Amino acid sequence: MNVVEKTNLLSSLVLPTETTSRKEAKLALETMGLPTNKTEEYKYTAITRLLEKHFESLTPTPIASDIAIGDFLIKDLDAHILVFINGIFSKKHSSFDAQDVSIRLLSHELEEKNSTNTDPFALLNDATYNHGILVEVKNNVMVSKPIVIHHISDARTASIVTASRNTIQLGKSSQVSLIEKYDSVGEVNFSTSVNEITVAENAGLTYTLIQNDAGQRIQFNQTTIHQQRNSRVDCFTLSLNGKLIRNNLNLIIDGEGVDSHMNGLYLLTGETIADNHTVVDHRKPNSQSNELYKGVMDGNSKGVFNGKIYVRPDAQKTNAFQSNRNILLSDKATVNTKPQLEIWADDVKCSHGCTSGQLDEEALFYLQSRGISKDSARALLLYAYAGEVIDKIQNEPLRTYIDSLVGERLHKNF
Repeated sequence: MNVVEKTNLLSSLVLPTETTSRKEAKLALETMGLPTNKTEEYKYTAITRLLEKHFESLTPTPIASDIAIGDFLIKDLDAHILVFINGIFSKKHSSFDAQDVSIRLLSHELEEKNSTNTDPFALLNDATYNHGILVEVKNNVMVSKPIVIHHISDARTASIVTASRNTIQLGKSSQVSLIEKYDSVGEVNFSTSVNEITVAENAGLTYTLIQNDAGQRIQFNQTTIHQQRNSRVDCFTLSLNGKLIRNNLNLIIDGEGVDSHMNGLYLLTGETIADNHTVVDHRKPNSQSNELYKGVMDGNSKGVFNGKIYVRPDAQKTNAFQSNRNILLSDKATVNTKPQLEIWADDVKCSHGCTSGQLDEEALFYLQSRGISKDSARALLLYAYAGEVIDKIQNEPLRTYIDSLVGERLHKNF
């Protein structure tokens, strides 16, 4: 049950353009209200309270910035690059030369269609997004280089609110690697981002989300991936830093022979909150999904994981597996985890499970007995723990980059 939040954040909302779809999204949002601690999907993540503390309005403020982006780029990765700074597309910093791939900038426009979003922050994005991109990969095209979308917020002089939307369409038997990377500097800033991705028959998508904010970003991300017959999707969600992170990742499996993999790693310290909500919706038979999310919480940080698997009546011969594992390094760190299965078919193989605990004291003692300091031994064990997710990344420069980020975080903060 949703409880309407009494706040002026919505009453002061200004639409960038008065389209029918935007007005309908705003009305639906006002009717629903922002989530409170009595809203089931947000009961462990007090995002509205945090927004009220720092913002008077959630209307996007795309302020120009001259920030240098070199430190935010992925080292040694040969890629097509699309850069958004404070919600504004930066042609100066972007480079895209792929053939057989169409890219179009969406600016101040929303397709005239009724929104199917039910999350209040996805509706907020429907109503207010400024910039985004439409990427169309043609049939039988293998895009040789990854497409990287950088979202950079410069809040050194003012609080920033941004909203972006991307539509990615993969043609039949095509293949692409898509990377989204979030960075911010300065004071508290808030962003919403919504992705709609279609993976056609026999197509393959690798989607990587990197959240490593040195600033204080409050962010909401929703990615919905529609998979058709014999397609494959590999998702990686890597949350390393930020003030509050909410990720909704939805996979709609609407064809036979579909292969889906969801991998998540969150390394949290300080006051960081990371909330991962996933949905895998099996609608057709003879498909499989595999989900693994791992977390490490230190300081006063909080991790939240809610994973749902639906197996519809027609989805016979489904294999669906889900696992969430967590390590708590301090007495004040917390994790709330809730794996869920809803199965309406009888010829399936499904399982889910979650674990929460501390580092293996015997392994820690063994490493120390071999002359390794306690801090180094702990970092080594955590690095091996994280490696189960990192090692699945196929692109070598990307894997090396993420490996270095994780290694630095573990030695510096844990």
